[in-house]
Amino acid sequence: RLTRNFFVLFQSESFCLINQLLMYEFEAAVGVCYGRVGTKLPPPSEAINLIKSIGVSRTRLFNPDPEALQPFAGTGIELLVGVPNEILPTLANSPVTISMEWLQTNIFAHVSPNQVKYLAVGNEIFLKDPFYSPYIVPAISNLYQALRTLGLATTIKLSSSHASTILSNSYPPSSGVFNSTIRPFLLPFLQFLRDTSSPLMVNVYPFFAYINNPQYVSLDHALFRSSYVEYDKNLAYDNMFDASIDAFVYAMEKEGFEGIPVMVTETGWPTAGIDGASIDNALSYNGNVVRRALNNVGTPKRPGVGLDVFLFDLFDENGKSGEEFERHFGIFEDNGIKAYDIRFN
Repeated sequence: RLTRNFFVLFQSESFCLINQLLMYEFEAAVGVCYGRVGTKLPPPSEAINLIKSIGVSRTRLFNPDPEALQPFAGTGIELLVGVPNEILPTLANSPVTISMEWLQTNIFAHVSPNQVKYLAVGNEIFLKDPFYSPYIVPAISNLYQALRTLGLATTIKLSSSHASTILSNSYPPSSGVFNSTIRPFLLPFLQFLRDTSSPLMVNVYPFFAYINNPQYVSLDHALFRSSYVEYDKNLAYDNMFDASIDAFVYAMEKEGFEGIPVMVTETGWPTAGIDGASIDNALSYNGNVVRRALNNVGTPKRPGVGLDVFLFDLFDENGKSGEEFERHFGIFEDNGIKAYDIRFN
């Protein structure tokens, strides 16, 4: 990797390309999402002990609930904290001082800033919660200015988590393209990511690709165990995960944004609730995701490039709506008993 990077460095003619290389040089980290939509979940203090027991060093909290956030203080666990969709209009339409007060009151009053590595400003807004789309970039910009004022803009990265559905086409990966209806909001968002060396956060689920299109996506292809290799632009793909990530990379390049890192803020496989959901399949999928991330496998388009990943979910959540399988993504059951044996180190 160093040989490749120095070669490109000396061949490059712009700071932008150099900046892209710097973004690529990091070791991937694997974390877990701590969802709390359940009625029988262990208290946060016990959840933290379970997180430590499986070797997790990073955790995603979907919102800065003090009851869940404060117990992480001093644990050494690094955090990705969500900024709720509904607060975005206020942050977007108010002076930067309001963003600073929000950060200090809702996050830094409960955990030290050095534990917070990322803020996900909104979750799956484009297409799924489009009312908030116009507020993403203004809210992120104000939060960024607030972090700069606090001297934290280089240690805490800002982005927003997006569903795979923001791609109108994702197969083959080189045909990846964003939905045209979100471009007015997407392009300034991508510009912010490039300007601040921040990652595109995506929620990627080969499981859904499999259950929604079993005639096109085989279970083995979704679970990293296919012997069949598909070629696209002379790159070899033997699993759905890699193809999904690279589709985002190609889509960004089509919009003129090369070199923006991709971070997977959600991915996982359920243990029950539908055909294809099982403990063995969940362990196979999640185990492969962890192994590949820790070994910096990267993807065919970006080989050897570290890809941060957060597995969904820490617990089964019996309060989740939708199909039965939605309540069975946990590494642990909602009573705290481990559903299957997986480690993150």
